[in-house]
Amino acid sequence: MTADEIRERFLAFFQRKGHTVVASSSLLPDNDPTLLFTNAGMNQFKATFLGQERRAYTRAVSSQKCVRAGGKHNDLENVGRTARHHTFFEMLGNFSFGDYFKAEAIPLAWEFVTGELGLPLERLLVTVYAEDNEAYAIWHEKLGLPAERIIRIATSDNFWSMGPTGPCGPCSEIFYDHGDHIPGGPPGSPDQDGDRFVEIWNLVFMQFDRAADGTMTPLPRPCIDTGAGLERLAVVMQGRTNNYDSDLFQPLMRAAATLTGHPVAPPASGGASAWSKETVSLQVIADHVRAAGFLIADGVLPSNEGRGYVLRRIMRRAMRHGRLLGMEEPFLHRLVPVLVERMGTIFPELKARRAAIEAVIENEERRFVLTLGSGMKLLDGAMINLSAGDRLDGEVVFTLYDTYGFPVDLTADILRDRGIELDMEGFEARMARQKAMARAAWAGSGDEGVAAVYHEILADGGPVDFVGHDQESASGRIRALVRGKERVLTLATGEEGSVICDVTPFYGESGGQTGDTGVITVGESRASVTDCRRPIPELIVHAARVESGSLHVGDAVHLAVDGARRQATRWHHSATHLLHLALRQVLGEHVKQAGSLVGPERLRFDFAHFQALTSDEIERVEGLVNGWILANEAGVTEVMSPEEAVAQGATALFGEKYGDRVRVVRLGPSMELCGGTHVTRTGDIGLMRIVSEAAVAAGVRRIEAVCGAAARTSFQSDAQLLRKIASLLKLPPGEALTGVEKLLARRAELERELEKSKAALAGSTVDELFGQAREKNGVRYLVARVNDVDAKGLREMADRLRDKLGSGALFLGLPEEGKVSLLAGVTKDLTGRIKAGDWMGAVAPKVGGKGGGRPDMAMGGGTRPEALNEALAFATAWIEERIG
Repeated sequence: MTADEIRERFLAFFQRKGHTVVASSSLLPDNDPTLLFTNAGMNQFKATFLGQERRAYTRAVSSQKCVRAGGKHNDLENVGRTARHHTFFEMLGNFSFGDYFKAEAIPLAWEFVTGELGLPLERLLVTVYAEDNEAYAIWHEKLGLPAERIIRIATSDNFWSMGPTGPCGPCSEIFYDHGDHIPGGPPGSPDQDGDRFVEIWNLVFMQFDRAADGTMTPLPRPCIDTGAGLERLAVVMQGRTNNYDSDLFQPLMRAAATLTGHPVAPPASGGASAWSKETVSLQVIADHVRAAGFLIADGVLPSNEGRGYVLRRIMRRAMRHGRLLGMEEPFLHRLVPVLVERMGTIFPELKARRAAIEAVIENEERRFVLTLGSGMKLLDGAMINLSAGDRLDGEVVFTLYDTYGFPVDLTADILRDRGIELDMEGFEARMARQKAMARAAWAGSGDEGVAAVYHEILADGGPVDFVGHDQESASGRIRALVRGKERVLTLATGEEGSVICDVTPFYGESGGQTGDTGVITVGESRASVTDCRRPIPELIVHAARVESGSLHVGDAVHLAVDGARRQATRWHHSATHLLHLALRQVLGEHVKQAGSLVGPERLRFDFAHFQALTSDEIERVEGLVNGWILANEAGVTEVMSPEEAVAQGATALFGEKYGDRVRVVRLGPSMELCGGTHVTRTGDIGLMRIVSEAAVAAGVRRIEAVCGAAARTSFQSDAQLLRKIASLLKLPPGEALTGVEKLLARRAELERELEKSKAALAGSTVDELFGQAREKNGVRYLVARVNDVDAKGLREMADRLRDKLGSGALFLGLPEEGKVSLLAGVTKDLTGRIKAGDWMGAVAPKVGGKGGGRPDMAMGGGTRPEALNEALAFATAWIEERIG
């Protein structure tokens, strides 16, 4: 039975039993910031289990794609080395939300396993939590399973919980016995980690609510959460003992074997201990290309942090195993078509994003090839004097990580093959030192000292009340003044310092938006606010210079923001939200914000993408944004919990810390969590124009754009430039492009003619120089001064002269403005007697320079063209001495 048939039968079986078929959710759990990746079938139903949401159904069934390669659930180091560990896998699950419980869930599982799949009873055994007499009775008395095939286990393996507190309950598992020819013992035995007995089904009975003190109260509506690994069921149904021998992996392994020239080994009856190193590498590659493909399809791109770093670790581990199989060049991306063919029908996102998946993987492969060789040399050198059981210094591990991009577990994987341990404590200590140095560098500006002052001010008076979302001026009272690193009572005329008030309309720089400027006044006293920041999230600090009078702690002041500057900043910030959405629509869901800066002059938006945007893509993005601007829809701002915002579709940044309440900004079709200031209607932006697009880091692009008046000025500037170009061409502006194209074509034609002339001149020069060649003791040689050629022409001339000589040596000197270029050449048959590098090394100092090279060709130069004739005379004497 194929894996596709198992999946189809599972979904159909539970659908017949009244379950609603629910599609797999993304690998990125948008509604759960506590998870790095979706790692279980129940993730998308978590809010339902917690009672936070109600669905239109009380029974569900799904085949959920999952990844376990980071954080708490990390199987990466075991992948490829065991029969059943994977980074990417499918979890078949049926769920009950307060509908049925143990009495129905257990028989349903048993019916599917023994009826639909037809697994023999003598091969099956089950586990129950030691205290769960109810589950034991159902298995034994209702289903008639013999007592010797039911194992009571008292460990946490058979008791599930969502966290330290909250829903929890016992588990019951179904195991399949591969037979006594496979090493391993039954669950609960000392040999349970062997491959003989494999868990194929897990039933979680969510029946208690655990309090902080450990008290467990029965839930009023207990729930069922089950999971059956498709990979494990497939290998059982196909008569194998290793998941990689199933039809889910074999196509990828065969394709990888073809690329690397290592045939796939037949199934090994002795378990993992019988696998060759080549088999392990092929298994790693097959598993990891599945994980990489699905992660990229769901919007993850390789990076140095978070989800992107996990993806990079997975890909680089696969690349390293490809290298073990002799693959020096990128190859992993060539397996993507096989993955798409095998799983693209079930998961159409693979087909839709195939080109992006291939491009991202190939780009990462090429980047890693550049550093892998150097990193491996360092690692090999460090391991020369190490034996099995020794430890590799954490400093080396850190250098590999920091300089060569080796994820720590990749280094550990390499060491494991040789039995060498990794000094993790040393690595972490080195990482801590680097962070401390970074903090010290930051503190060197004096910010560290003033930070303590700001914390003190916050403790004294609490958070500053920001009213700038709705108003540009406000009345407040000065809570504190800071000059340098000290709190003061007064700032006088000409003095600069920080002003902290109880209320302010000034926006402190955060979330990519620059701080406001403006004025603070009290009576006849006036201070210019040159910047506004949030050194602590709850504290807004005005950087001010007192222009007249003085400011005192306790003064009742008036605070007024520069309205024109604020308005221009609003244009750019609101346009950033629309730009983010447009990029996702044009380029794909993988686009994620990687940084931004918005101010009154322009916006800068960094985003995850694997290649430069085409001119067509830029036009489409620009067109979408300006279409939304022209629609002139009203902006809407709401305050709600982060969970409510995400549930409504708001875009949130993974890893960003949000409070209990967040601002959700709706602008046209865009909806984002944002604390910045925005326009009232999209039409207020006026116009957006993209002025540049470029790379800022691997996998990160940057767009800069201007809005409103700045966009109009940008267009006007370009129009004026076009008119000037057209005027120079004596053409109407509409024909300027054709005129420039004709000029470029004429230039290319003239350059070709010039090259022909140079070649003809060089040919006659070569003939003339060849006539100056001398011969001594059967060796023909030429030492000459040449003119009117460039460095490339000098090399070409030397090649032609050497060909005409047939056997001989030559030395050429080219005087240029303020410098000299030298070239020495010796035919191969004479390099045993005369070496071009030695000749150049002797002559170059005569013109104030140096040089060297191979025995047959050497280049050099100097800074004294006036000494060239003397140097050439020395070159002649040198060669004559060698052949004399």
